[in-house]
Amino acid sequence: MPFSTNARAPLTHNPASPPGDQASPMQLNVNGSTHELDNAAIDPAMPLLWVLRDVLQLTGTKYGCGVAACGACTVHVDGQPLRSCVVPLSALAGKAVRTIESLGSAAKPHALQRAWVLHQVPQCGYCQSGLLMAAAALLASKPNPSDGEIDAAITNLCRCGTTPRVREAIKSAAQSLRGTGPGAAR
Repeated sequence: MPFSTNARAPLTHNPASPPGDQASPMQLNVNGSTHELDNAAIDPAMPLLWVLRDVLQLTGTKYGCGVAACGACTVHVDGQPLRSCVVPLSALAGKAVRTIESLGSAAKPHALQRAWVLHQVPQCGYCQSGLLMAAAALLASKPNPSDGEIDAAITNLCRCGTTPRVREAIKSAAQSLRGTGPGAAR
């Protein structure tokens, strides 16, 4: 299923765990860690983006448009790329969220991060975390994507016009992850 379809579809709330239940805090799994969120202090309608940035202090995910159009806020929810600016906290009970902070590190960058540098993708850099998360989701489902598959999956906006370099970086990272290209883990 193309990214553009999944990216804008809001998650549905699980009726087994009502939002705003004051009896117990909501548990949110982010980057493999469980966080308890005080239901009395946090509106269950708050978009995931603001929970990540303002409550959990994970500021790698960016605010761009607030309407799921630009992709700067892309994260993974249960492995699927979603625009966090439109996903309410209440829809995330029992789901695993992954942000850019978990993709790689300075000491051990992800193949996509290495390819981003190799192909000089970032310009202003604002959209990069969303682009990287969208690309990571693509490579998880399609280890050798075609140009058409890349174009269908990467619907994020980059005002600096780096789309051709994004495509080349994704191909390079795919090769590296398969162990066949420059920078491949050996």
